[in-house]
Amino acid sequence: MGPRREKLVSSGVPILGVDPGYGRCGWGIVEMLGNRLRTCGCGVIETSARVPFTERLTVLHAELQEVIRRHGPGEAAVEQLYFAKNVKTAIDVGQARGVVILTCAEAGLAIAEYKPVEIKLAVTGYGAATKDQVQRMLRMLLGSQPLPKLDDASDALAAAVCHAHSRALKSAARRA
Repeated sequence: MGPRREKLVSSGVPILGVDPGYGRCGWGIVEMLGNRLRTCGCGVIETSARVPFTERLTVLHAELQEVIRRHGPGEAAVEQLYFAKNVKTAIDVGQARGVVILTCAEAGLAIAEYKPVEIKLAVTGYGAATKDQVQRMLRMLLGSQPLPKLDDASDALAAAVCHAHSRALKSAARRA
């Protein structure tokens, strides 16, 4: 008989995925039940460019707290920043990312951070996948559930899926 195959099975602990931003911050919640993924919710937190930056961060904090309260995730997967040509934008997104991490930590969530290339690799098997390729694979992984129209929410769902796969692989490795 050949080697025993372990199924990638994870608990039903919801995972919050976040694509940080201060104008639009995507969020998505997935749950792995058995070896199937399901979407529990997703959306975008938007802030107005007409209000001061610090107020935008405050809105991000409050609305993300509400998402966490409403959906009860136990873990969070936050996308890391990639190099941006516009330094000011990169700094501002970095500050929003800090608010996201602080909000998740305050809620007691275990936090994992993933580079965009790691997320694409985990979802599509190809680290340089296009947004369209990620979207198509998310449709396959999440079944017939409709995907959000905004890339920010889809990117957040991809981060959550990446973490679900990572968690399941680590669990299988511990059992082996």
